Amino acid sequence: MTAPPIRIAVLLSGSGTSLENLFEKIDDGLSARVVAVIASKQDAFGLERARSRSIPAFAIPRKRYPDVGAFNDAIHAVLDDFEVDLVLLLGFLSPFETRGRFDGCTMNVHPALIPAFSGPGFYGHRVHQAVLAAGVKQSGATVHFVGAEYDSGPIILQEAVPVEDDDTPDSLAERVQACERRLVPRAVQLFAEDRLRIKDRQVHIRD
Repeated sequence: MTAPPIRIAVLLSGSGTSLENLFEKIDDGLSARVVAVIASKQDAFGLERARSRSIPAFAIPRKRYPDVGAFNDAIHAVLDDFEVDLVLLLGFLSPFETRGRFDGCTMNVHPALIPAFSGPGFYGHRVHQAVLAAGVKQSGATVHFVGAEYDSGPIILQEAVPVEDDDTPDSLAERVQACERRLVPRAVQLFAEDRLRIKDRQVHIRD
C-alpha cells in the first residue's frame, strides 16, 4: 500500500515563491500536502498564495510579541490544531523553536553552503552580498534540519553554484534560488519515503 502524503506546515516571512514551487511539485506528484501556512509578517504574500488554494493561513507578526518564546508560543498554538509531520521554513526570518515535538522533522533552506555565510544576520540578500564581498568562487543552497541555533542543524542536501566575476546580489540570488527549487522538494520526498537518518549530527540517506 502507498503511504499517505506527509502533512506539512510552512513557515515564511515574504512573497512565498518557494511555497509556490512546493505547490507545483505537489501538483506534479510529490507525496506531500500543505495543511497550514504561518507568516511572521502581516503582509507576507505567501499567505495569499495559501488562501488561493484554500489552505489555512495565519499571520503571527514577530513584532507583536515581547520575546522569541512568546512568539513561538503563538506559532505552536496554531500548529496544535493540525496533524503536522514536517515543518518547513521557507524564507522564515525569525527563530523557530522545535521544542522536542518537531525535533528531526523541521527543515530550513539557507541560500549558501553552510557552514559558510550562515548564522545570525545572514539571510536573504545579505548572504549574497557577503559572498560577493568575500570573493569566494562558489556559493549555493543548503537544506538542513533545524537545530537550537541559527543554521546549525544537520545538513540534508547541498548544491553549489559558481560565483561569476560580474555577479550582482540579484544575479547570484537567481542561481541560488534555482538550487533551492530543486533541493526542497527532493528533501521533502526523502522525508516522505522515511529515508533520512540522523547519526552523530550527520544525515544519512538510505537507499
